[in-house]
Amino acid sequence: MTSPLQGIKVLDLTRFIAGPHCGMILGDMGADVVKVEKKGSGDDSRHFPPFQGGESLYGMALNRNKRSMTLNFRDPRAQELLRDMVRQADILLENFRPGTMEQMGCGWKELSAINPRLIMTRLSGFGQDGPYAQRPGFDGIAQAMSGLMGLTGSPDGPPYLAGTFYIDYMTAMYGVTATLGALNARHLTGKGQMIDVSLLDSAVSLLTTAIPTQLNKGETLTRTGNRDRYSSPANVFKTASGDFVLLLSGTNPLFRRLADAMGQPELVVDPRFATVDARLRNAAAIESIVQAWMSTRDTDAVLALIGNAGVPCTKVATIDEVVENAQLRHRNQIVEIDHPVAGKVSTAGVTMKLSDTPLEIRRPPPTLGQHTVDVLSDWLSLSSSRIRDLMDDAVV
Repeated sequence: MTSPLQGIKVLDLTRFIAGPHCGMILGDMGADVVKVEKKGSGDDSRHFPPFQGGESLYGMALNRNKRSMTLNFRDPRAQELLRDMVRQADILLENFRPGTMEQMGCGWKELSAINPRLIMTRLSGFGQDGPYAQRPGFDGIAQAMSGLMGLTGSPDGPPYLAGTFYIDYMTAMYGVTATLGALNARHLTGKGQMIDVSLLDSAVSLLTTAIPTQLNKGETLTRTGNRDRYSSPANVFKTASGDFVLLLSGTNPLFRRLADAMGQPELVVDPRFATVDARLRNAAAIESIVQAWMSTRDTDAVLALIGNAGVPCTKVATIDEVVENAQLRHRNQIVEIDHPVAGKVSTAGVTMKLSDTPLEIRRPPPTLGQHTVDVLSDWLSLSSSRIRDLMDDAVV
């Protein structure tokens, strides 16, 4: 066994971010992931900039370790091909608007009858049922509706979206986790099952104490900027170099180390700062002291003094610095792949590390329909003449 999902076949019908990322992780773990795309246009993300060699870097970032084939989903013959592939599949991923698969005659009821061992993982904005199920849902909508956006930003400013589509990625991870759980259940029972994960549910799961605080204490959490909600000093401060440094020193031991590193040990016995609760009540005062100290020192000096004291701190990095990060390079989190059209492409590496079945990038992101012939031959044992007829009729 060379990979943890060796021998598992996945039909990936998804597009945009959450679904493709879910499929990519399964591919990273060794599954044979076939990305089934709309004939002619493919996954919508193929058309998003930036481009290299005519290929979308956006789309490539979400679709390595997959093979691509195309289907004309409106053609009944293509739908029948899809059902034939379902008979061979272990997992089917889809993130159409709820009801779309049913309209094609490919809902859970129909597909599970074709293949009782099938695991059908469905990702959507709001879930497969409920009053919002038919609404279009995207990452930003989930950030806003869940309250996460309302908790992000300065207290006296507008709410902010996060700098990346983290709800999409979290939903993808929930989809992967549930799929792996269903695989184990199938190992025990012999039966597959349907999985239903949504962006809104995933976003709300990240609220930590906001929900219990609201329901049990009647208190509505609001924006605190970069200030930690539960301890102080834990915030972003500006150095004499003009850089921003994130400092996390809210516990009593860490605050003691910070005070010593700053050459102000008396802060530890100051009644305003002697305990976690006291510092939280006087957050503005202690932050002002820390900011005054940092504003007279360059970034390297700040990081050396505080870091050597064992206090968590880091410069807030820009992306050009991230791609040169020595730790990330050491762990192969920044890698280069060979793409058949775009050439050499630098991208993020495989995130998870397994000791006995290591994960790797086996395939670069596919071009649209690159593997249609191979997949129809491998999965369905169709003859070359039959495949040629299907292509001539624009079915695939």
